[in-house]
Amino acid sequence: MISVLLVACSPGERERLRAVLESDSAMRVVATADSGPAALRLALEHRPDVVAMDGRMPGMDGLAATRMMMESDPRPIVLFDDAASEVRAFEAGAVAAVRALSDPGAPDYDALCRDFRRAVQRSAGVRVVRRWPRSGDASNGGGHSRPVVPAQPTVRVVAIGVSAGGPPVLEAILCRMPATFPVPILIVQHIAEGFVGGLVACLQRATPLRVRLAEAGLTARAGDVYVAPDGVHLGIDAGGRLLLDTAPAERSQRPAVSFLFRSVARAFGGRSAAVLLTGMGCDGAAELKVLRDLRAVTIAQDERTSTVFGMPGEAIKLGAAQYVMSADEIGDALCRVCGVASSSGGDRPEGRS
Repeated sequence: MISVLLVACSPGERERLRAVLESDSAMRVVATADSGPAALRLALEHRPDVVAMDGRMPGMDGLAATRMMMESDPRPIVLFDDAASEVRAFEAGAVAAVRALSDPGAPDYDALCRDFRRAVQRSAGVRVVRRWPRSGDASNGGGHSRPVVPAQPTVRVVAIGVSAGGPPVLEAILCRMPATFPVPILIVQHIAEGFVGGLVACLQRATPLRVRLAEAGLTARAGDVYVAPDGVHLGIDAGGRLLLDTAPAERSQRPAVSFLFRSVARAFGGRSAAVLLTGMGCDGAAELKVLRDLRAVTIAQDERTSTVFGMPGEAIKLGAAQYVMSADEIGDALCRVCGVASSSGGDRPEGRS
């Protein structure tokens, strides 16, 4: 039985959402809260498997409450809000974000209910860790020493796979990249349909590199970042041309990290670098091992700085990660691999927007 703490400011909405969740016999709402502070208190009292929380509450909204919970008593949190909040939900530490349920008479209401139940189901049992402080230096805690990563002048492409908790980690990586970064970067981020445009805009603000949605047939250019669009796999061929594919989902994901890493292995083998970041499940872990066996540079995010230590944890278990690093270290490491000095996240060059 999945126990859920349900948080929404309206009594009517709480009852409606309780009915939506408990229509699945595997879920039970063990408590409801009408505010962020009440959610923090009741989460400690009831220890629910999942917290389902409205992002739009007055006072301490769901985003602020998520941040506080992930820093003090972390547990899987599903935020429901409008389309503009997906990236901010992940930044706050939520493991999933869905659109708020519309009027029950709306034509998409049943689909939204299914998405809501599925998000709560998938989040139950996800291993989450205490939120790493954005303002601190994550590389200095716990006696951790910075890994030494040598330059690999043959690297032709960087591939990154990430899921829940990804946007702030991607920002932390990309903000270290100078405008002269010498190879293209391909990213698969598991994200709900309709939100990837917001992710691209968020990442563009963090980096001097050009961030764009991938398009089939484009030749990947040095210093450009290509993000997989909604509902299609992203890959690359030996000529550096981007591939988009509507093949079936892999591990319930499309785009899938496994597809990206496999295409990089075929096209570039050891002349590549691949990174697996925070996220639930195991997407990309086995394929990262293939890349390591081909002598590619392979990196997994460490447990301490991962919101969800699923994908990188699986990769580490398989021996797929040549290096295990904190979120703050990965950008610098990729710069060293590619033979450029990392940036402090300064000015964006002219002509990039």
